[in-house]
Amino acid sequence: MTTATPVRSDQPDGSPAPDAGPGRVRAGVFDPKQLWTSLPDALRKLDPRVMAKSPVMFVVEIGSVLTTVLAIAHPGAWFGWTIAAWLWLTVIFANLAEAVAEGRGKAQADTLRKAKTDTVARRLTGDGAAEESVPGTALRVGDLVVCEAGDVIPGDGDVVEGVASVDESAITGESAPVIRESGGDRCAVTGGTKVLSDRIVVKITTRPGETFIDRMINLVEGAARQKTPNEIALNILLASLTIVFLLAVVTLQPFAVYAHAEQSMTVLVALLVCLIPTTIGALLSAIGIAGMDRLVQRNVLAMSGRAVEAAGDVSTLLLDKTGTITYGNRQATEFVPVRGTTAAEVADAAQLSSLADETPEGRSVVVLAKERFGLRERHTGELAHATWIPFTAQTRMSGVDVDGRMVRKGATGSVLAWVRERGGEVAEDAQRLTDEISQAGGTPLLVAVDDADGARVLGVIHLKDVVKNGMRERFDELRRMGIKTVMITGDNPLTAKAIAQEAGVDDFLAEATPEDKMALIKREQAGGKLVAMTGDGTNDAPALAQADVGVAMNTGTSAAKEAGNMVDLDSNPTKLIEIVEIGKQLLITRGALTTFSIANDVAKYFAIIPAMFAVAYPGLNKLNIMALHSPQSAILSAIIFNALIIVALVPLALRGVRYRPMSADRMLRRNLAIYGVGGLIAPFIGIKIIDLLITLIPGIG
Repeated sequence: MTTATPVRSDQPDGSPAPDAGPGRVRAGVFDPKQLWTSLPDALRKLDPRVMAKSPVMFVVEIGSVLTTVLAIAHPGAWFGWTIAAWLWLTVIFANLAEAVAEGRGKAQADTLRKAKTDTVARRLTGDGAAEESVPGTALRVGDLVVCEAGDVIPGDGDVVEGVASVDESAITGESAPVIRESGGDRCAVTGGTKVLSDRIVVKITTRPGETFIDRMINLVEGAARQKTPNEIALNILLASLTIVFLLAVVTLQPFAVYAHAEQSMTVLVALLVCLIPTTIGALLSAIGIAGMDRLVQRNVLAMSGRAVEAAGDVSTLLLDKTGTITYGNRQATEFVPVRGTTAAEVADAAQLSSLADETPEGRSVVVLAKERFGLRERHTGELAHATWIPFTAQTRMSGVDVDGRMVRKGATGSVLAWVRERGGEVAEDAQRLTDEISQAGGTPLLVAVDDADGARVLGVIHLKDVVKNGMRERFDELRRMGIKTVMITGDNPLTAKAIAQEAGVDDFLAEATPEDKMALIKREQAGGKLVAMTGDGTNDAPALAQADVGVAMNTGTSAAKEAGNMVDLDSNPTKLIEIVEIGKQLLITRGALTTFSIANDVAKYFAIIPAMFAVAYPGLNKLNIMALHSPQSAILSAIIFNALIIVALVPLALRGVRYRPMSADRMLRRNLAIYGVGGLIAPFIGIKIIDLLITLIPGIG
């Protein structure tokens, strides 16, 4: 049966399609309606048990309760009621930022839940000869289930028998089917996806309730989000600053009494709320949730917030050549004969040895021989008496024995050794030709024959990799960010060097084995660097587990997906570069808003302190540089600004600060100039405008 060819929505340069993925909402888009729809969730978060997780906002909530009690005790004091109301709004706005961030994942979770249907599984009995129908929830790890065209796969697992076309649109958003087959790196299937053709036997690898879809639902909703180490450290810093300012405000009252300028509890609470870093305290959780959300928008599932954060600190990127740096399918472009033979002879032998080779490279050899030399495409059925020699990792060559003639094609060293073992002589220019092709960035395959004239090399097949458009520019950006790129390939060193130079990577690892990858990662980590890599096979699992950021392909094996801390649902290895950029954007956003928040406090200090003590110490009026109308309007203006700035920054927290590739020093200077200076100036302007508006209210002005 002919099946549709899988077509991924990612562009050749690795950029994601704008509308792929479950419940896709474009990243960075903020709809003001989200504030209203998330309000009920924000109100539910007023529970002190929830608020206690954020020390800064918990203090603000306690202050809100205290000022409310004081307002009730003095019902005629409009100032007390107004301060209490705006303090409650400050707490609600903080909860609203987190609720909006969490709400952005609900559409995706709802779409995924639709894929969680109660299915009936056709489980094979102990001897595998009979089937029994059982509910999908009754399946256990190790069970074998049969899935045919039209069946919904009842649970996560690996294909152990057969090949089928599978609709994974419920997971990836792609309408094009994909091929899943046993015995390779594309054997993993996900519960809830649908078999479109043929028959497969799936070995279940997860328990009910712990499937990939269940984990996705929890993660996109934020239920499983763990605070990252940097986020925890920043929370500790904010809590420490809150304690310091709390002690400062508590000790301020005795001085005020001594100066005959005793302050009300309402004013002291207002001072405390304005001095502690409420802005970043309110937005910190939303920034973390939005960082994971941006990954989901690009069809990448992060298993932990730690991985997202680590991506922002990555120093070394390990990238597979095939499919990441190059398009993946090497194509035969030329038949190069050795001295004494012709290109037509090489083409004839190469085509014959490739008839049973179903790889893209093998098919391209057959097609090139037909196009260049008019050789009829023979079929394996016409050569029923032939003995086909499959390619293996040990021999590194393949071929055919037919009509007393032995034909081989494969790696240079393997074919040369085969010719010499059979007593043949190797043409003097054979090694030179393969070296020239390798140095030009191609992959040489030697073609040899052993017939009545003896064993000999006929020539070389030139296979060529094509570097993806824009890769050199992207690697230049990474270099400006201080990130080292390493290309991983199984090619020989000469070929690897040529491709690495063309693509612009910093280093390469040729003829790489799983052990070589692990050793490279450990060397980089021993030097204090964080390492990121992609993989899809069981042999990649150890390296994925060792890497600080391990991105497993969704098309890969269950072992690879379990070992990695991220899963790319589109299975596009190039997306690792985007993941690093998203991680950096998360760190930059958090740092920028922290800078803005702390700078805000300086302006609020100039608004409240002169207002509190100007009566006792008239000289403090010189600090009233904003010329605020009265002590009460100054304090109220600062509290109102403190609440409104949280709402104003919600879109920025969700969208993230725009990332530009540059050095860390330059980025620091830029953020200090924009968010440090901006954080100083904005409150002066905002508080003054609010003060002018307050003075227009009858009874206040």
